[in-house]
Amino acid sequence: MRIDRRGILLAGGGIIAARGAAAAAPAPAPPPLPSAYTPPPTFGPNEWARVRAQFDLARDRVDMSAMLLTAHPQAVRDAINRYRLALDSTPIEYAEQHNRRLQNQARAAVGAYMGAPMENVALTDSTTMGAGLVYNGLKLTPGQEVLTTDRDYYVTHEALRLAALKGRGQVRKIPLYTDGASVSAIGLTRAVIDEIRPYTRIVALTWVHSSTGVKLPIRAIATEIARINASRSDYNRVLLCLDGVHGFGNQPESFAELGCDFFFAGCHKWLFGPRGTGVVIGSAAGWQAMSPTIPTFLDNAAYSNWISGTPSHECTGAIFSPGGFKAFEHVWAISDAFVLHNWVGKRQVAERTAQLADQLKAGLAAMPHVTLHTPRSRELSAGIVAFDVAGRSADQTVGRLREWRVLATVAPYARPHARLTPSIRNTPQEVDFALNAVRAMA
Repeated sequence: MRIDRRGILLAGGGIIAARGAAAAAPAPAPPPLPSAYTPPPTFGPNEWARVRAQFDLARDRVDMSAMLLTAHPQAVRDAINRYRLALDSTPIEYAEQHNRRLQNQARAAVGAYMGAPMENVALTDSTTMGAGLVYNGLKLTPGQEVLTTDRDYYVTHEALRLAALKGRGQVRKIPLYTDGASVSAIGLTRAVIDEIRPYTRIVALTWVHSSTGVKLPIRAIATEIARINASRSDYNRVLLCLDGVHGFGNQPESFAELGCDFFFAGCHKWLFGPRGTGVVIGSAAGWQAMSPTIPTFLDNAAYSNWISGTPSHECTGAIFSPGGFKAFEHVWAISDAFVLHNWVGKRQVAERTAQLADQLKAGLAAMPHVTLHTPRSRELSAGIVAFDVAGRSADQTVGRLREWRVLATVAPYARPHARLTPSIRNTPQEVDFALNAVRAMA
């Protein structure tokens, strides 16, 4: 049928004529949905080519920009398409029948991957939203402060500044290090712990710094904070909040192993999850200190309390999850982001990422015209490799790499660096190709 005025009128007449029949008979069932993608049952040592094959990345480029915005692997593409077809067929019915179940399924999948109860997991749109909601919602009493560092990203600093404008504590920013390549675990831990004061309520940190690739020893910092909290009351204990996006999906630690009170991250970077999705995970003590900001659609009690006029004062992962209508097919597909990672295994993902990063760092460190800013130690780095090329700005270096069809990135820090970020999508041969491109800038 032509989509013109005559076609629309004819279609309208058909609808009018059939109205009575439509009222008497239910709509036909939608066609069967395609089955979910199922990877091979086991992951072997020679399976990395099959991992790469899950992505529809252009084959004429070396893409080392996973830290910025991911391509969806097959399992995620299939899930998004499956839910899109269902929504396009019967949007209101499918959403009414499945939205809460599928969002809770996603929360459960996040919890299983990070070793946290589903009740402690919230869904958001991004790392930025998670930071804003956490730092805007934490309860502080007059005189309490938030401690952060000069190495945290714009999102953390700005979320804290905006929260402080609303009277949610004073923010104190401390220097953390001057040379990322020469940091030590003890030095990083002491730099934070020695600055905690009796009135410090929140320590706001970033797991892996997107400027230098430095990975903080969060477990060691959390252990020292636990010692401080042993002599503090519940309302005065230090809460450790972590922007974890550049470790989420390439490091093996669970939420409990990290030891933080809040962990927030986007799913559309190293996890290779649906674009426009994110998570917040909180500890029991963290949720007790939190107030939600955006009304939720996931908690029945929230509606009951609204109707009865007795709003709840507690906060949970469900209550914290922002409600509203959104790109449901992406939110529901969060569960399928873990298909690839669970097939490979968290430890093997971390090992492969470290191997490629080691290869890249060793090659860069051997070039006289390159300054490496990321620690060589695996203990203090993850997948981000930051560097400078003599005589070139970071933007010029990234531009030159793209002439070689190597996709690097640069972030808007006061002191920006070029960044190559190998992930399990990449190969050792691609790392060598990228190194040759940097070598050619001498």
